[in-house]
Amino acid sequence: MNDLLLRACRREPVERPPVWMMRQAGRYLPEYRAVRERADFLTMVRTPELAVEVTLQPVDLLGVDAAIIFSDILVVPQAMGMELTVEEGVGPRFHRPLRAAADFDRLADIDPERELRYVLDAVRLARRELRGRVPIIGFAGGPWTLMSYMVEGQGSKAFTQAKRLLVEAPDRAHALLGRLARAVGTFLAAQAAAGAQVLQVFDSWAAALGPRDFREFALPYLAEAVGLARASGVPVIAFAPGAGWALEELADATGAHVVGVDWQTDAGDARRRLGGRDVALQGNLDPAWLYAAPDEIAARTRAMLDAFGGRGHIANLGHGIHPDVPVAHARAFIDAVKAWRPA
Repeated sequence: MNDLLLRACRREPVERPPVWMMRQAGRYLPEYRAVRERADFLTMVRTPELAVEVTLQPVDLLGVDAAIIFSDILVVPQAMGMELTVEEGVGPRFHRPLRAAADFDRLADIDPERELRYVLDAVRLARRELRGRVPIIGFAGGPWTLMSYMVEGQGSKAFTQAKRLLVEAPDRAHALLGRLARAVGTFLAAQAAAGAQVLQVFDSWAAALGPRDFREFALPYLAEAVGLARASGVPVIAFAPGAGWALEELADATGAHVVGVDWQTDAGDARRRLGGRDVALQGNLDPAWLYAAPDEIAARTRAMLDAFGGRGHIANLGHGIHPDVPVAHARAFIDAVKAWRPA
């Protein structure tokens, strides 16, 4: 078995850093688009056989060192009773976002083996299909990010409704964040029980909050979810893009085995700031540089790897791969990591 990812998560010696990419099962792959022509996005997510087919594509086609289960962070609020659609060119949307107190009261608590069984079945099937070739990663969204989607109804630049909730009804926000922390943590633990060997929490909208609000409305609930996930016994990665200023706080509060580093944060600076802690780092090539020529991609990848230093590092992008990146450019990034060795 290729256990580079597992060893890197534990900061054990590795021949080279493991490499995978966020959103690696996605539209940049023609093979993914072929599956997408047969089924809409949510049907793919809810059909374990289709989810596993696209989960394995980057392993087979690009040689990444991990498979991440094909799913979406918004399956948790959907399981709580919110109507979710994903429209081409529009993205995910909740048609009845949470606004009035009664909207919050209608949300149901979830049992992952019941409402999210299709994700767990996909994890089980992927684990069987991989036959130990690479580890499989399960994931979920962070509580603040999920609540923001639930209140905004869709993606946002200003997060007006979500942040207004923090101002006008902080008790209601805290109550929902607590429910989401427990739901996310339980869901992650269930994925580990189904066969996921690593878990990642994406608090994708952390950048919407300033330091004081991040510490009150995001970090404690992210830490609670990670704590529940850690109890499963598998390594946990915490990633809060846009909150690179809080790497130390993120590591200390969550106790995550790995902290994700976004592309806005200097790799060497991240290593210096967290070098004294027993935590691995993941990241952080700017995905926009995958539009560059392969030689330039390789050069920038080597510079990133040199800055992180090898041990306790998982090579990745600083956010998800863009859907129009040429496959050969994604492969240039992966090949550059595989060719690199610490000095």
